[in-house]
Amino acid sequence: MAMSKIVRTVSNLLYFFILIFGFYIVMHGHLTPGGGFQGGAVLASAIALIIVAHGIEKAKKFYSEFSLTSCESLGLVLFISLAFLGIFMTFFYNFLSPGAQPAIPIFSTEPPLGPNLGNLNTGGVIPLMNIAVGIEVIGGLGAIVYVMFRGGKK
Repeated sequence: MAMSKIVRTVSNLLYFFILIFGFYIVMHGHLTPGGGFQGGAVLASAIALIIVAHGIEKAKKFYSEFSLTSCESLGLVLFISLAFLGIFMTFFYNFLSPGAQPAIPIFSTEPPLGPNLGNLNTGGVIPLMNIAVGIEVIGGLGAIVYVMFRGGKK
């Protein structure tokens, strides 16, 4: 059952701001408090907002249990792949850090001296790990919320 028109309109407006804030938390997790889990939880709350405001029947058009569990599996595979890639490239070597050999052009520039607040390329592999964890958490929590609102019925 859907909520009133006011709730649906406000939730449609807030949805994109919640998504942007969640992506910000995931991407800046190595620079500020937050990270993949916190950002993924914020992103999953956007899914919960849409389900509460519009009802489960309309939310089925955008989200399905299969797509959310696939998202969770993708995040887990990405995280494990990055972990094994780090193990196989000279045993836990941060292969994306500045000065790494072979150099990867996006992450291989040396950060400037002094405070480097806001430089996204100073984290090495950590931002990619945060993205993988964020994908996994949005899939997992989104699937939990989806199944709870569905009532456990197929």
